[in-house]
Amino acid sequence: MAKSKNNANKLSYISVPSQIINSISSSSLQSLLDSPKKSSRNTNSRFFIFFTNTNSIIFRKPRMWFLTLFLFGFLGMLKFGLTLHTPFPPYPCATTTLLPRNMISTTPHSKPSLGAVVRENNDQKKDEVLLAHVELRAQGLEKVEGDEGVEKSEFWEQPDGLGYKPCLSFSRDYRGASERVLRDRRKYLMVVVSGGLNQQRNQIVDAVVIARILGAALVVPILQVNVIWGDESEFGDIFDLKHFKRVLANDVRVVSALPSTHLMTKPVEGSPPLHVTPSWIRSRYLRRFNREGVLLLRSLDSRLSKDLPSDLQKLRCKVAFNALRFAQPIQELGDRIAERMQSKGPYLALHLRMEKDVWVRTGCLPGLSPEFDEIVNSERVQRPELLTARSNMTYHERKMAGLCPLNAVEVTRLLKGLGAPKNARIYWAGGQPLGGKEALLPLIQDFPHFYSKEDLALPGELQPFANKASIMAAIDYIISEKSDVFMPSHGGNMGHAIQGHRAFAGHKKYITPNKRHMLPFFHNSSLSEEEFNKIIKELHQDSLGQPELRTIKAGRDVTKFPIPECMCNDSNAQS
Repeated sequence: MAKSKNNANKLSYISVPSQIINSISSSSLQSLLDSPKKSSRNTNSRFFIFFTNTNSIIFRKPRMWFLTLFLFGFLGMLKFGLTLHTPFPPYPCATTTLLPRNMISTTPHSKPSLGAVVRENNDQKKDEVLLAHVELRAQGLEKVEGDEGVEKSEFWEQPDGLGYKPCLSFSRDYRGASERVLRDRRKYLMVVVSGGLNQQRNQIVDAVVIARILGAALVVPILQVNVIWGDESEFGDIFDLKHFKRVLANDVRVVSALPSTHLMTKPVEGSPPLHVTPSWIRSRYLRRFNREGVLLLRSLDSRLSKDLPSDLQKLRCKVAFNALRFAQPIQELGDRIAERMQSKGPYLALHLRMEKDVWVRTGCLPGLSPEFDEIVNSERVQRPELLTARSNMTYHERKMAGLCPLNAVEVTRLLKGLGAPKNARIYWAGGQPLGGKEALLPLIQDFPHFYSKEDLALPGELQPFANKASIMAAIDYIISEKSDVFMPSHGGNMGHAIQGHRAFAGHKKYITPNKRHMLPFFHNSSLSEEEFNKIIKELHQDSLGQPELRTIKAGRDVTKFPIPECMCNDSNAQS
């Protein structure tokens, strides 16, 4: 039957599900694209019958045509329904990426690819492989044994808070004096705070209390650039300044800068000794302060006594737990990452102190290898001023006295002894450990669900805070404070601050390693695992964050032990 020229060149198209296209190898697909538009009649190509041979039996019989279409569609739907690889990420927070950045083409305006081939680089270093392994797990792309959810365990049980709740009601005398303090426009206190984030927090708390003692307005504290981290962040970069002023509006007037009337005033300068009382501060500074109008204080770390009148202790708690809220971008990012950790159940936050400067300052050794021990000893010899531990003690004496940070092996044994399940989800906070990722291998091998903020953050989330050590520490603080269980490997300002914060929030579980008493059992090879675990649990039965009275021991910080001044029982609690 004769056909027109136009009909001879007409092409026919078939709708094929994308799953079938993706299943075709790139070489097979390329052969389709490269095939000639016209072929001889005796060609053996299977595809020719569908696209060019209009005299084919399929086109002459409509039933065969529709049957062919039906079979293609049915096979495609069958493949889609039975596929084990869902197109939706199994981890609810991996909304923008399914693979690490180094495995995704980011070329702009690139043509859509019909398949993706992921090649493993077998020449990567061990720590790079480990990091990619952790990142994949953080995004929920790798199935780890026991990942169905964190198993129920007594490890997650919370201590009995005995009904204690925040109680920050000030006395009538304090409230009466507030009007006079807030009305004063003559005296302005300026402070320069130093150290890391949590050391600065402690000094800001004391600066507010000192301003109240002197009846002065507080100029927003100046954050001294940290000599170790080089972070130049200002108060408003880290903390919510408007919130800070608003919360303290009835206690101390906070101003952003000196008024024009005091700009040319030469300030009275001072640096108080350790543990001074309110009466010492008044007798030392008040007369000159009234005359000059500006007082500049430096080096406030541990300068104010820990034993203050009840109202000033309450003010300390009000600043530490209510007024010092992190700036909104930091708080929101910390909350998002914490939610990712919470998405599959409870999690443990570890504050690991394994950085080189920590080993140097404590006079301890990391226990990794003779090479790393030599690095620490050499640094200590070159900079003896960094050693803050007792210089007349040997390393072994410090270790057995509980003065050294726990290394990864010891943290692992302690957690296992306390009953932490193998599939426990662990967030680790802290700086880069000496020895890199390999220093963490003992922990990761026994607890494979082991993440840092870098593992959990989506691409670009941490970029605005790059090279901002204080802000990175603030993110760690938020995620650690929100955890179900928290444990530091060594004492320090962050651990103390979080201990008080968790107590004030209802005595959330906080494990204080009993290093001095437990370490001898670590070296006792005659103990069975069952005996060892029983001993470890007994040693820590009173070190799990239970309520403790600050007043049972002199010199305790109320921001670490908020009872009795800042918390009271249910029967007389006041909001």
